Amino acid sequence: MILIVGLGPGGRNDISPAALDTIQTARKVILRTSRHPVVDWIREMGYEFTDLDYLYEKAPDYETLYRIIAETVLAEAKEGDVAYAVPGHPLVGEKSVELIIEMAKAQGIELKVIASPGFIEAVCAALSLSVGEGIQLLDGLSLKRSNLNPSLPVIIFQVPDKSSASEVKLTLQQIYPDDWEITIVEAAGVEGQQRIEKIPLFQLDRRNVNYLTSLYLPPVPLELRRPSFTDLVAIMARLRGEGGCPWDRQQTHQTLRRYLIEEAYEVIEAIDRNEMESLCEELGDLLLQPIFHAQLANEENYFDIEDVIEAITVKLLNRHPHVFGDVKVESAEHVLRNWEQIKRAEKDENWRPSALDGVPKDLPALMKALDISKKAARVGFDWPDRESVLLKLDEEVAELKEAILNGKLDEVEQETGDLLFTVVNLARWSRIDPENALRAMVGRFERRFRSMEEKAQEQGVNLSDLGSAKLDELWEMVKVQGGVASSDETR
Repeated sequence: MILIVGLGPGGRNDISPAALDTIQTARKVILRTSRHPVVDWIREMGYEFTDLDYLYEKAPDYETLYRIIAETVLAEAKEGDVAYAVPGHPLVGEKSVELIIEMAKAQGIELKVIASPGFIEAVCAALSLSVGEGIQLLDGLSLKRSNLNPSLPVIIFQVPDKSSASEVKLTLQQIYPDDWEITIVEAAGVEGQQRIEKIPLFQLDRRNVNYLTSLYLPPVPLELRRPSFTDLVAIMARLRGEGGCPWDRQQTHQTLRRYLIEEAYEVIEAIDRNEMESLCEELGDLLLQPIFHAQLANEENYFDIEDVIEAITVKLLNRHPHVFGDVKVESAEHVLRNWEQIKRAEKDENWRPSALDGVPKDLPALMKALDISKKAARVGFDWPDRESVLLKLDEEVAELKEAILNGKLDEVEQETGDLLFTVVNLARWSRIDPENALRAMVGRFERRFRSMEEKAQEQGVNLSDLGSAKLDELWEMVKVQGGVASSDETR
């Protein structure tokens, strides 16, 4: 058995009687570190123990250190019961304890936790804070920007040296103002050693810190910090609420429909222009749309944005067993086949009776044609090779010419559709997105046509006044000047 013992934040009165009794009676006691105020007192009482301070000098980083500590404790537990003691509460911010619990369960070793109060209680008491005020508790040795919510008060523990203080400062400065007032709490709750100091954030790595240092950051008003996703959701709720924006309050799922489509196309336009600043802005406009719809649904007690996030997260986990599970895949096509099988298993084998179901009816025709052809191909309805598609292309061109010669408009329309659908399939076989290909071609045509207009204006004429031969000459000129001189490219 491994007895995981908490030593409390440091004061003699903070270590629990059960923890002391365990240290006194255990076959062997291992301390993660002896650098803790209560350890000297334990030593004076005659209790025996060993510590793992020597490992701190050998390990290249904290992640490796904690794994070595866990392996050391587990190896000792195989010789008999052992008590492993750590500062604070053993289940709060103790990475080595997390690893020991994980590894002990895998090896069938019994665990028992004997707790003492943690650092958070001592820090809150030192600063007269209520523990129930939604305080974030974060480990300074593994601090990430994504874990921080500056709209809430934050306590950061484990800032043992200037190097870690510098890393914490750099992470915090990605969100907090450089001059934001933070509070350093050293040896919280330890009589005669507790120290509290308020400093601007940028000075954090200029102060002396140690293994008993904790930090407190009060919440930052929205206007002084980088907004978060939570802020965006709250702003949308405010716009829809009493006293909010009259326009936003009038919207429905139906009235917002056009904006979702428009914003998506503006994102595509920014991508096509390769303008990253514009893409960032347009993605924000697009992101607002699902948040808007989720707010409307929340007001009607259907779902909220958290439900939306949960649904897509679960879907991604379930449909990527080759990433989050042990399924092996050979190609992207294999992934897509698995995706369809998983969807059917999730819903019901009969949820979509046709292999073509699931393609939105309002997709633009070119995109819809590609999706339909892909779904048909997945069940085997496809040409055997690209050469067969090329033969089909020649056949459709011939049929279109015949329909034109016959002068029957309905046949011309039908054969034009057949030809376009064959071209889409040829693009699919060539691993080309026909939508992107056509969009790029139209972009080239537009640029060149505008150049023709400019050239004509320089000559004092209008394009409509020029004959076919002159227009062809002007077209070839702007193609060459534009860096594209393909002789077979037509108007």
